[in-house]
Amino acid sequence: MSIDQEIDPIESEDDLFEHFNFVVDKGQQLLRIDKYLLLKIANSSRSKIQTGIEAGAVKVNDQQVKSNYKVKPFDEISVSFSTPPRDNEVIAENIPINIVYEDSDLMIINKEPGMVVHPAHGNWTGTLVNGLLYYCQNLPGNTNIRPGLVHRIDKDTSGLLVIAKSEFAMTYLAKQFFDHSIERTYYAIIWGVPKVAKGTLRGNITRHPKDRKIMYMLPEESEEGKLAITHYEVIESFGFCSFVKFNLETGRTHQIRAHAQSMGHPLVSDSSYGGDKIRFMSTRTNFKQFVDNMFKVCPRQALHAYSLGFEHPTTHEWMQFESQFPEDFDNLLNKLRKFTND
Repeated sequence: MSIDQEIDPIESEDDLFEHFNFVVDKGQQLLRIDKYLLLKIANSSRSKIQTGIEAGAVKVNDQQVKSNYKVKPFDEISVSFSTPPRDNEVIAENIPINIVYEDSDLMIINKEPGMVVHPAHGNWTGTLVNGLLYYCQNLPGNTNIRPGLVHRIDKDTSGLLVIAKSEFAMTYLAKQFFDHSIERTYYAIIWGVPKVAKGTLRGNITRHPKDRKIMYMLPEESEEGKLAITHYEVIESFGFCSFVKFNLETGRTHQIRAHAQSMGHPLVSDSSYGGDKIRFMSTRTNFKQFVDNMFKVCPRQALHAYSLGFEHPTTHEWMQFESQFPEDFDNLLNKLRKFTND
């Protein structure tokens, strides 16, 4: 299979991890868990398994264990590792990267809108990963297309990303994303004003049957898709648009964009989900001209990954980061305020 066929342009964030669940056979003799997993997980290594155990990514009966734990019949084992490397060369490129924090374990990047996070079909150069490999040659998994990545944001979404600098940090952070213990706050500008100013959106998210490049929402009881949970709060209303805060409980592909569309309030300028045309009217004079100018000021989906919080892999301190709105988002917000207040 060629790499172009293998890479899915809208992979889920979950695809950055690999998950395993085992129930130990009733005839299993006592055996160290690292040796047991080495036998059960294909193409793994003892060092990777031990790193995962140290990072708390291996649980037996829902409890973290040490490498010398001996599995017993009927033990229930769950494993969450970072995705194994793929044999693809990524070229290091001298691309400017906005690093807002760095230590020996991780980096926090403030990604500009328009930058693709990692190479894939149609974007093999000029990505954040190309720039990361130039800046830091020893990222974990530096032989594959996603070195150091434990999550991602869309090309035209701006804001914060955490990058792991060691295999241990990568596994430790991946576990937090998998457990949904990471704090992620986004701000967006949507069309219209939701009837309920603060609430939670739940449903199963899957590919659109007619357009495989976008996602759509199904009822939570559906057998298709994966559960997506988004908390939202309207911060400011402009009548035909709203400034909204979103908090992710899960991290599915296009989650906020698909959820916003599902409640009839797509993100402004989001062409994939119907936000690039007037969705709510205003009686104000020159409204259509103002909207045309809105699209010019912020020609991409009005979505910004504002804050990121997590437990540090080695110090175990809670780390919290925030990023200012980029110029296009800030200008759009200010124009909306001025237009409605004049």
